[in-house]
Amino acid sequence: MNLSPQWLDQLRGRLTLSSIIGRSVRVEKAGREFKACCPFHNENTPSFTINDVKGFYHCFGCGAHGDAIRWMTDHRGLGFMDAVKELASEAGMDVPAPDPKAAKRAEKRDSLYDVCAAAQDWFVQNLQGVEGAHARDYLAKRGISEDIQTKFGFGFAPDGRGNIAKALDGFAADKLIEAGLLISVDGKAPYDRFRGRLMIPIRDARGRTIAWGGRILGDGEPKYLNSPDTPLFDKGRTLYNIDNAAAASRQTGRLIVVEGYMDAIALAQAGFEDVVAPLGTALTEEQIGMAWKMADRPILCLDGDNAGQKAAMRAAQRALPIVFAGHSLAFASLPQGLDPDDLLQQSGPTALERVLSDSVSLVDRIWQYELAQSDLSTPESKAALKAALMGHVQTIADRDIAGFYRSELMDRFYSVVRSKSSFLQSTSRSTNFTKSFSAKGKWQSGKSSAPLQVSKDQKNLGVVEAVLSGFLRIPKALSLHGEALCALDCQNEELSRLRNYLLEYLAQGQPLDHDHLLSILRQEGFGEVSSRLLRADGLHFSFSRDNDIGESEQEQLDQAQRDLQEVLQIAVAQPRITASLRRVSAKLDNEPSDEAFMEFAKLQEQRRNFSQRISDLAERARAR
Repeated sequence: MNLSPQWLDQLRGRLTLSSIIGRSVRVEKAGREFKACCPFHNENTPSFTINDVKGFYHCFGCGAHGDAIRWMTDHRGLGFMDAVKELASEAGMDVPAPDPKAAKRAEKRDSLYDVCAAAQDWFVQNLQGVEGAHARDYLAKRGISEDIQTKFGFGFAPDGRGNIAKALDGFAADKLIEAGLLISVDGKAPYDRFRGRLMIPIRDARGRTIAWGGRILGDGEPKYLNSPDTPLFDKGRTLYNIDNAAAASRQTGRLIVVEGYMDAIALAQAGFEDVVAPLGTALTEEQIGMAWKMADRPILCLDGDNAGQKAAMRAAQRALPIVFAGHSLAFASLPQGLDPDDLLQQSGPTALERVLSDSVSLVDRIWQYELAQSDLSTPESKAALKAALMGHVQTIADRDIAGFYRSELMDRFYSVVRSKSSFLQSTSRSTNFTKSFSAKGKWQSGKSSAPLQVSKDQKNLGVVEAVLSGFLRIPKALSLHGEALCALDCQNEELSRLRNYLLEYLAQGQPLDHDHLLSILRQEGFGEVSSRLLRADGLHFSFSRDNDIGESEQEQLDQAQRDLQEVLQIAVAQPRITASLRRVSAKLDNEPSDEAFMEFAKLQEQRRNFSQRISDLAERARAR
């Protein structure tokens, strides 16, 4: 039976090596790896390490090294196929039946690694030869050290259409085509894909070359050219520099994701070795999953231009459906117009470290992006922002996380909407006035008069409590007056928290049912304040009577809802009137005028009318 390397890689990827070894050996967590006393030789101090990301174990004492299959054969004493079958059963995979075609594909895949290795050696030789002088000059101008050139395997593809085939004449042309090194055109001889380009190898997690990125030297398009997808290389499932970053991230507990491989190389040279990059595409779900194997909260550090910020948002949208407990993304904002390499050149590693430390969470990124698209000047624009935020929440598969996102985003939404409301221009403080009017209606200073009360007095608090009790009794009113409720000045922290929870309850789409709402409020710690409000110890209105309003009393219910709407509007407007009275009073102090007096008188009349209307509604409720 022949098993393809691709199938075996998939098997290894579905297994957790530390769990397999931990069944027979005591293992301990050590950073992002595990350690144990080596089972292959006697030792008292652990030198046996297990790396779940790469899927290998290694003993620094005796040199034992292998993967899950090797563990089963060397430690358990199983034959190769028995080991594979046992592991496949654990991973939920079917062992392929004998297939001559599959065997040929496996052989072909193995040979492609050989082709890529030979091509990489040739590119490296070219860089050091006469033809590579221009490429070496370019690297020197970019400030890329010789150590970094060697570490990242820089090479050079000379200009010409038949160079690679001559250099690798031991491999058939179809193998070079399959490896992405030659381009085949019907009716014409295959020719070199990479010509006159600086060559940057792309490696898999095991450090094997599987593809290249080629940067043109001089004029021409495209500036960067990647290998096409091949049996070895899938650009949406590969992260550049993963072979180096995996080891570095275990030390730092961090993973940085930048936009391109030159950015990754620049960061590595500056000491940020825990860095990877996608390959010419926005970050995919598969790449996010690979990143999560190295760090719980990878930091996306994309370019500061519009394209980079849009790429960050696309990554956020792709991450939301697949986030799970403890795993998310963070976003670092570079200065406008700069990429990471630019920032390093201009300000050094300290500046980049500061940018990384100031990264924001995934929920912050979603909120900032959507808020920036909204002006919140109209009810329609506010509704659009709310719909956009809830649209993101609905994509989250994890129900617990979706609930937390909904609560967090709605808290921010209602906070901003309240701050933007024209009814909340300022809050009042108690102020005494020693101004009075003359018999002719002119404003006069220095004459005693009764102080003008513009404070948050007990009556105002009673109105707020009555309004909240109305929403407790008639939860359906929340869907009609949610925005007005969010603009209500609740007078104290306890009532504000209750108001905020009622808005959150509405945003969550919970049943607008009296009994269900009270049950949830008791569970959330609002039982005492809810009971107090429902006792209606303060002002009495049609919507805050001692007896509950049932659905069968439709006419009474309709009247109660109308009264609740009117009292809510008055309660929201009262702080505005009070603040305006204070403003006009100060104006009269400094620049007395008939116009200011008329405005003051008008505001006083409005406040009296509001107060009278509140009294009328309360009196009508008592008379019934």
